[in-house]
Amino acid sequence: MRKRNEAVTLEHERPAGPPEPGCSLRRGLRLAGAASARPPGEPAMKRPLGRRYGLWFRLRKLLIWLLGIYIAIPFLVKLCPAIQVKLVFLNFVRVPYFIDLKRPQDQGLNHTYNYYLQPEEDVSIGVWHTVPAALWKDAQSKGQPWYEDTLGSNHPVILYLHGNAGTRGGDHRVELYKVLSSLGYHVVTFDYRGWGDSVGTPSERGMTYDALHVFDWIKARSGDNPVYIWGHSLGTGVATNLVRRLCERETPPDALILESPFTNIREEAKSHPFSVIYRYFPGFDWFFLDTITMSGIKFANDENVKYISCSLLILHAEDDPVVPFHLGKKLYNIAAPSRSFRDYKVQFVPFHRDLGYRHKYIYRSPELPRILREFLGKSEHAHHH
Repeated sequence: MRKRNEAVTLEHERPAGPPEPGCSLRRGLRLAGAASARPPGEPAMKRPLGRRYGLWFRLRKLLIWLLGIYIAIPFLVKLCPAIQVKLVFLNFVRVPYFIDLKRPQDQGLNHTYNYYLQPEEDVSIGVWHTVPAALWKDAQSKGQPWYEDTLGSNHPVILYLHGNAGTRGGDHRVELYKVLSSLGYHVVTFDYRGWGDSVGTPSERGMTYDALHVFDWIKARSGDNPVYIWGHSLGTGVATNLVRRLCERETPPDALILESPFTNIREEAKSHPFSVIYRYFPGFDWFFLDTITMSGIKFANDENVKYISCSLLILHAEDDPVVPFHLGKKLYNIAAPSRSFRDYKVQFVPFHRDLGYRHKYIYRSPELPRILREFLGKSEHAHHH
């Protein structure tokens, strides 16, 4: 008994030294065993559960926050109609960035001149005039008088009205100018007031008046050359507004071309991809569509075509994600039987979805030159007849 006690005493009094081999392993095993023997109510078991609960709490908080924003946006739009106006025009979106609109040659347009016209007091609009490719050599180093004089040469003129967002220097727009120039057309395009380097506040009335001013400017210089109006996307709304007004004053263009058109701005806004998350929101029309109408924005192509008396060509890609194909087809179905077109050609040209032209790449179609040649040739014959 005594020897056993002495052994215990000696063991406790043993000086600190290097641990015996396997000692740490045994201690670790004992600690692990002790931890596994803890009752289920101990804090160590609560830690994973607490972590999961914290993650769920944060996720739920984020979802509630997003839901609050989702519900608040319609009320914000209703209270501040200017927001909806900005979303329709998107004139603050300048793509591509950092281009000098005074220098169209930087975009590969070496036979283009930049003008500034003044439709109204305190309004200035930037205009590009691209001459037919056949005049490319003659155009080098020429100034504004030469460009204006060439409008009276024996070449037809296309007034191009672009859609929302971007400027007259947008990539797909520049590519279309090149195609049309190569086909022998003068191309005159401009930025509406509030777009690009044009000065003024955007509105449907103002955009239409800008287009009218440029049309009259062209007609004063083009003599008997045909003048066609080409509108794309939102520009189709400006185009039909303009042509209706021209027909009412009995100075119609020689033809109207609508690329990716809609019926009216309400139907387009309801079909636009931006509206998908709110399309089935209670009161969608009242919150969003009525706000657009109350801001004086209608772009009623479906009404305008009933008062237009000139040849009409509609181009639309089946895979258009911005202005659905069915809206262009619906507009054609309204226009075709209209009495105002009884002496004029109305044609609808679809582009199959497999071609991938979407909303703004119809200019890539190898069929486009033939389509324009056949349609505009017949338009000129019908007009002179």
